[in-house]
Amino acid sequence: MYSYENYHKVKEEIEARRKKAIADADARDEKLRSISEEIREIDGELSKTGLIIFKAACTGQDIAPIKERNKLLRAKRAEVLRSLGYPEDYSDVKYHCPICSDSGYINGAKMCSCFHEALVKATIASSGIGDLIEEQSFDNFELDRYKKDPAVYEQMSGVLAKAKEYASSFRTNKTNILMIGTTGTGKTHLSTAIAREVIKQGYDVIYDSIHNIISDFEEDKFKSGYGPYEPKTEKYLECDLLIIDDLGTEFSNQFTVSCIYNLINTRMNHGKATIISTNLDAEELSRKYEGRIYSRLVGRSIILPFAGRDQRLGGF
Repeated sequence: MYSYENYHKVKEEIEARRKKAIADADARDEKLRSISEEIREIDGELSKTGLIIFKAACTGQDIAPIKERNKLLRAKRAEVLRSLGYPEDYSDVKYHCPICSDSGYINGAKMCSCFHEALVKATIASSGIGDLIEEQSFDNFELDRYKKDPAVYEQMSGVLAKAKEYASSFRTNKTNILMIGTTGTGKTHLSTAIAREVIKQGYDVIYDSIHNIISDFEEDKFKSGYGPYEPKTEKYLECDLLIIDDLGTEFSNQFTVSCIYNLINTRMNHGKATIISTNLDAEELSRKYEGRIYSRLVGRSIILPFAGRDQRLGGF
């Protein structure tokens, strides 16, 4: 689900928003009391209500007269506000979200939509996808680009359908996906569209290139022995969905092969989903990667074969 860091960050933002709304209301009250002795006196009487009700309850007295007194005081206060040229709700706390009063939760239990929306935005910001997630969705994936070739159109229609099904069933089916196809055939668009839907469902998503991922593993290896250091690679192992872009473009050596295997294998063992996109075909993958990596890439993933020419060049 959403990472602790994003949850904690959003929670602090909402709490700060609530405190500001209350402080702003208090400041407006102080302003009114400074310009109106009558408001100051009414507020003084209203502030005694709690103690009066407590004493009445302890002695078994009827509190109805106290409530009626408060009602009259508040009506009088509203009248004074109008005479001063202020709206009756001038002193009210103006919460950003009136549904949960900027608490983030409804009745202290159910997460408010404002909290969920903020979590989605925070997760998008930390996912590594950037503005792409706002621009690329299932709705604007242009299948018509492939219509010049009926075979390609049929193939890409199937790819789109499978990507949509994967995203919609992510809660119960966290299978891996291997996207194979040349540059510009739509792999980034559909992986971004999947990420967009999965994040909306409440899951933590990280999107990065294989180069950056390997670089972070290298940094962890060489800096971990030199005093306090916060690992960079934990996010790749712990996120609900990891999207690895451009697999196969990295320089191959014993370290990179070990990193790729450990990353994919660890995520599989922990039931974490991974989407991998590559420009290599199945034969090229088998030549580049040893059997244990290849078997996990091809044998334990949904294969989505992308077809057509580079869309960025106006092809199909």
